[in-house]
Amino acid sequence: MRLVVAQCSARYSGRLTAHLPLATRLLVVKADGSVLLHSDGGSYKPLNWMSPPCTLRVSDPDAEATARGVTQVWTVQHTKSDDRLEIELHEVAHDSSHELGVDPGLIKDGVEAHLQELLAAQIALLGDGHSLVRREYMTAIGPVDILARAPEGGHVAVEIKRRGDIDGVEQLTRYLELLNRDPLLAPVRGIFAAQEIKPQARVLAKDRGIACLLLDYDAMRGVDDADSRLF
Repeated sequence: MRLVVAQCSARYSGRLTAHLPLATRLLVVKADGSVLLHSDGGSYKPLNWMSPPCTLRVSDPDAEATARGVTQVWTVQHTKSDDRLEIELHEVAHDSSHELGVDPGLIKDGVEAHLQELLAAQIALLGDGHSLVRREYMTAIGPVDILARAPEGGHVAVEIKRRGDIDGVEQLTRYLELLNRDPLLAPVRGIFAAQEIKPQARVLAKDRGIACLLLDYDAMRGVDDADSRLF
């Protein structure tokens, strides 16, 4: 992982256009190729980013940019679309690289872990004909909650959350990009499963070709008896 603290500005172009004016920010370049720009606020969410697969090219500024104080230009190009993130670095306060190794991934507890166990046992909730390959299917960037075999061929990767938001969809997107490089698994489609899915997450999932599945925790545990309901 590379960490750079610098005065920078950025412009994102492609499916949308966005601009970050000049300010001091943290730039994170991860081993999976993703590039993220963080401010000192906004919790864990980056101001802008590019998800893999993408390529980073560092170049010298032209004369006009040099006159504005630019010292480096980072061009991050997505390999499967026209999306591009262009970052102009001015004064660099810190630049370091760190080898983090393979992360074992998040160990879930409580409701999320139980939802995973229940869905694995009730894999037909994904649709008729699906069969379980395994829970916690390990990848180079962490474990996929559930990997299933689809009846029409190929596989399905399932990411499970209690409350589904945009970050969960981004996480599943990274898994899918990696899994679809494996000829023994591809094609791999995604299902984002949660007890509650935020509208923004649904929109992003649809844009990424990911299906959404609402999970009824009580019904899956056998606590909610639908036949005894009045309404």
